Amino acid sequence: MCDRYSCGSSSASAAAPEVSLENRRAFLKGLISLPLAAVLADPILARAAGERLTEVFVKTPDGRQAGGFLAIPDRTPAPTVLLIHEWWGLNDQIKAVAQDLRERGYAALAVDLYGKPAATTREDAMEFMTHMDPREATESLATWVEWLHGHEAGNGKVGVVGWCFGGGWALNTALNAPVDATVIYYGRVNKIADELAPLDSPVLGHFATRDESITQDMVRGFEQAMLQAGKTDLTIHWYEADHAFANPTGARYDEEDAKLAWERTLAFFEQHLS
Repeated sequence: MCDRYSCGSSSASAAAPEVSLENRRAFLKGLISLPLAAVLADPILARAAGERLTEVFVKTPDGRQAGGFLAIPDRTPAPTVLLIHEWWGLNDQIKAVAQDLRERGYAALAVDLYGKPAATTREDAMEFMTHMDPREATESLATWVEWLHGHEAGNGKVGVVGWCFGGGWALNTALNAPVDATVIYYGRVNKIADELAPLDSPVLGHFATRDESITQDMVRGFEQAMLQAGKTDLTIHWYEADHAFANPTGARYDEEDAKLAWERTLAFFEQHLS
């Protein structure tokens, strides 16, 4: 079941691209890499990938502690990417994406905006999201961006990417912190020109033509607002798909479009973060 916020479950459940038993065992031992979709759609593989990350914390200016999980590539300094989870909270799926980025040469940080275990029901996810303080989330994300800019493993450049709930927060991060590249997966972009004035980052957006919540009208309004604000470095890709088409744990997952969107995301980060 899908709603305006997300599709799928907090852990993998959909049919995954087939992985042989031999390759599965090799991946669990850290001997080989597998396609991202195969990892994300298999709960054991996603958990194994996530467990390779290191938990880290920062103090925000108001004294709170913000947490996340960091993956550092073998070769540094490296471009850095901040990942923002869906409304479920920080789960194995997002950690596995961070690990995939690490294998591609990025220092990847999967942030935890809730500070609690990921939701396992839609009711819990809704409660987590609605009780999150937007001011505190904004401050946490800005603190993480500053932390990544100064990290010894980084090259000084920071990208941000988010999905659904996290897609909207990827844009909010770019409006409140100096990032070098912003990627939005079907996140809320209902901003007016004045709100977009602080943006100083190229933006890549992935949106679905059959999305009933992040509608084509909303995205077109965003494009118009960006032009009115004088922000011309915007690329929007449309996919003949539904909301959350890139989430392999959901019924609306579209493997072909998800693969294409990820390739475009990687090319975008390569262009702006290298």
